Amino acid sequence: MGRMPLTALQGFVLAARTGNLSLAARQLNLTASALSHQIRNLEDRLGRQVFVRGPRGVDLTPEGARLLESVGPQFEAIDRALQHFCVPQADVLTISVMPSVASSWLVPRLPRFVALHPQLQLNLQSCVALVDFDREAVDAALRFGPGGWPGVHAEHLFDDWLTPIASPELIARLGRPTLARLSEWPLLRDPENVWAKWFQTFGGSPPERYVAHFDDTETLHHAAIEGLGIALGRLTMARPLVETGQLVLLSTRLLRAEFAHYLVYPPRSEKHPALLKFRTWLLDEARQYSLAQQQPAPRERRRSSL
Repeated sequence: MGRMPLTALQGFVLAARTGNLSLAARQLNLTASALSHQIRNLEDRLGRQVFVRGPRGVDLTPEGARLLESVGPQFEAIDRALQHFCVPQADVLTISVMPSVASSWLVPRLPRFVALHPQLQLNLQSCVALVDFDREAVDAALRFGPGGWPGVHAEHLFDDWLTPIASPELIARLGRPTLARLSEWPLLRDPENVWAKWFQTFGGSPPERYVAHFDDTETLHHAAIEGLGIALGRLTMARPLVETGQLVLLSTRLLRAEFAHYLVYPPRSEKHPALLKFRTWLLDEARQYSLAQQQPAPRERRRSSL
């Protein structure tokens, strides 16, 4: 069989860890098709399939799992050894951001950062999974969660707040609900069913049934836009939709979300010059946003029925 190409094995390990050929290819500075070709060549040389390819990524076959168990620790040991010799580029910064936060909060503010630091190159990676800083070439991440993640610095940026939202079409059809009768309206259940805490905090009664249940907030907001029902929306994601007229805030009552937004980075990034500049700018943006987001705009307060 001859010597196995290390590049193909490295690509296999990254694809197995991420479960996604495109993400693994980006980390290797390859196209997804090039990495897929490498892995198919690897499978041909092994004479067995290492991945089952699906619409949402790749899964290991039993043979692939055994291969990963054998070669994965070797590549991890090499990566750990090389980290001591790698110096980050002072003017290049790679940030992992959840797609919803990137589109609704970070990207609209980035022109101000670029204007302050035009010499810096900012690379954004959209990903919802937690970053493995030991394996991924990422300097820092923006994440929504409980904080306190082990082995990394997690700096609180701002809290998020929940409030009822609905489409203008739904309001035109059904009117504006009162708190006492809110449960009679079509309500959309969020992943954690925060509606129960909403009613417990502000009064009223939960509905006997929800129109639909959703397992992620972005889809929940889109369902509200389509007029399916009233959602308990996260302000960070809902504000841009309100400002463009796709959604309307129905209440001045704001419920603090259980999780918050954090800047997360490993100890190796503590003195990264580009991250220090980004951190200073980001914390200032977060402070300004925190002051502004806790109260709806005056126009919204006057129109509220809850």
